[in-house]
Amino acid sequence: MKDLWKNKVFVLVASADLMQQIGIWVRNMALLFYVIEHTGNDPVAVSLLNVFEYAPIFVFSLIGGTLADRWNPKRTMITGDALSAVSIAVILAFVLAGWWQAVFVATAVSAIVSQFSQPSSAVMFKRHVPEALIPAATGVTQSMMALFTIVGPMLGTVIYTWAGVESSLVLLIVLFALSALIQLALPTYKREPRPAGGSVWKEMKAGWAYMRGQRNLLLITFSFALIGLGAGLIQPLDVFLITERLHLDKEDLQWFYALGGIGMLIGGGAAAAFGRKVNLRLVVAAGFTFLAVSVAVEAMSIWTGLTASMRFLVGAAMAFLQVVLGAALVSMVEEDYIGRVSGTSTPVMMAAMIVGTASSGFLMKAMTLVPTYLLASAIVLLSVPVALQLRFPARAATKTDAGG
Repeated sequence: MKDLWKNKVFVLVASADLMQQIGIWVRNMALLFYVIEHTGNDPVAVSLLNVFEYAPIFVFSLIGGTLADRWNPKRTMITGDALSAVSIAVILAFVLAGWWQAVFVATAVSAIVSQFSQPSSAVMFKRHVPEALIPAATGVTQSMMALFTIVGPMLGTVIYTWAGVESSLVLLIVLFALSALIQLALPTYKREPRPAGGSVWKEMKAGWAYMRGQRNLLLITFSFALIGLGAGLIQPLDVFLITERLHLDKEDLQWFYALGGIGMLIGGGAAAAFGRKVNLRLVVAAGFTFLAVSVAVEAMSIWTGLTASMRFLVGAAMAFLQVVLGAALVSMVEEDYIGRVSGTSTPVMMAAMIVGTASSGFLMKAMTLVPTYLLASAIVLLSVPVALQLRFPARAATKTDAGG
């Protein structure tokens, strides 16, 4: 870990990520409360915010990953944050003019830009962070996201309550501008000349062909889909688990979310510290098994302490698996395909989560709460035989161990 913090590229990217995470949560909470106030608690308007946030992931993720493999990643990251700052400034002007509906555009623009900048960060890691340190680097970024899952809503709420939407948008402009300035210090990145006549569509197809030829990539992506489907089935039902099984108030759900966030923080940290020293195939299979069992126990529990413990462990297991598998993806993929692979695996998991989320309410009505959770547990358990088929070359393990 000490060597990781001496790596200039990692420190700069992590610092920019910190600015972006603060900005994301200031944006999420400010726009949520602003829309609620202007629509009189209209649930349709609130749900539209989620649509404007997640829809660009499906539309732009693959093309963003492909362009990340074509463009200069440093320039892409800087341009993305600069465009975010400019777009928020435009939205602020509309808000000041009384056109509050413009906040939906702010959410969409931010989501679109992230689909170009995130794969570019992976490209920078691939070139400038030693392979032995990639699990630790991935773990730190995952832990940062988990930390803001805990403190982000509180931070965003305090800023909005204290300063209002206009000041929150001004802060967003400052944060994205700072992120762009930080990334100016990244090393210059030069790509090899591309063959004449190459098009985005051809390179997208080349990316799919590359994934089809890499058995491990297909297995990991399929595992992501199963985890996403299982998580999507239970995520909307958490409030019913709290009220029906534990007989608590719905407002108590926030504490269980906080426990899950703390678990993610610790799980990501554990993956950063030990991810490069483990047998990936066995630890991933064991992690999937543990996750499935934890979901089942959480569903059947009628004791608050046990349910809370399971929520913490589920968060830790999810983060650990995401970091380990994410680091494995970066390590095994050739640099020229990093963006396209990232741009494919992410929307597959998101699509599975959306399918699960859309189905959960109908399943709960048809088969009640606990069987729905057990079905989600069984779906997660299906990923265990998938994980056991993973094969990593012995030389890669030796190299990684030597780096520790």
